[in-house]
Amino acid sequence: MTIAFTFPGQGSQAVGMGKDLADAFPEARAVFDEVDDALEQKLSALMWDGPEDELTLTANAQPALMAVSLAAIRVLEARGFVLKDKVSFVAGHSLGEYSALAAAGTFSIGDTARLLRIRGNAMQAAVPVGEGAMAAIIGLDQEQVEAACAEAGQGSVCQIANDNGGGQLVISGSKPAVEHAARLCTEKGAKRALMLQVSAPFHSALMQPAAEAMREALSNVQANAPAVPVVANVVVAPISDPQDIVNRLVEQVTGRVRWRETVEWFSTNGVTTLYEVGSGKVLSGLARRIDRNIATANIGTAADIDAVLADLA
Repeated sequence: MTIAFTFPGQGSQAVGMGKDLADAFPEARAVFDEVDDALEQKLSALMWDGPEDELTLTANAQPALMAVSLAAIRVLEARGFVLKDKVSFVAGHSLGEYSALAAAGTFSIGDTARLLRIRGNAMQAAVPVGEGAMAAIIGLDQEQVEAACAEAGQGSVCQIANDNGGGQLVISGSKPAVEHAARLCTEKGAKRALMLQVSAPFHSALMQPAAEAMREALSNVQANAPAVPVVANVVVAPISDPQDIVNRLVEQVTGRVRWRETVEWFSTNGVTTLYEVGSGKVLSGLARRIDRNIATANIGTAADIDAVLADLA
């Protein structure tokens, strides 16, 4: 069995996430305390008690999701699990790439929390509210969606932000252009073209101010070579050099999340099982739609810990 660990992105958050880990394992609670201290905020209370609309804010959701993922990793490690001995690759969906890197030892948990707070705030501030938009396009191939974006853009930003697999592509950019592209996709035969309730046009060229903010923030933290290679979103290839990692994280802010290609890369390179580490089961569902030959499992609750340790013994 060849294993990769994957780490979820924004949208996987839910009030109550990580609470049973913290209640059951002191190592997990220590992670949540460490994130609270790093951010000088009782983020754990927001995660466990809500309100949901505050947890969903980008600046809160990003470090919160990382905290759950790293809490699960620390619990495994305390029980003798050694990442580099059991796992061949790690990868994360958008912000999940930071969780993957923290799990592999590139960044400390505190630095990762602070980086994600900066990232969330910078992404939110990059474009005035209401000027950007995103839409999910279901049932068209990449070339058709790119053509619709090109036709609708005409000087405005409109591009594919996420290739999630299973026939789902997400487009992002200026609101009029994205709305136009969504209509064009419907005319081209898309099963659905759904405007998303998001606060900013993530993973588009409009995020360039946020990319520059991350370039500066990343220059101020210690980046170590990861214990296992991380398959980076923007290049769909394993990278281990710290400076390369930092450069890819900057590119990732405006670049495409190539998740379909990432799962296909895993399959081509012998990975047989993907474990989704953290809140929710979004990535597991996407993986099953992309390649049914890859097994999936989840490590996000106290009940999952014993099962995964038995599987990986």
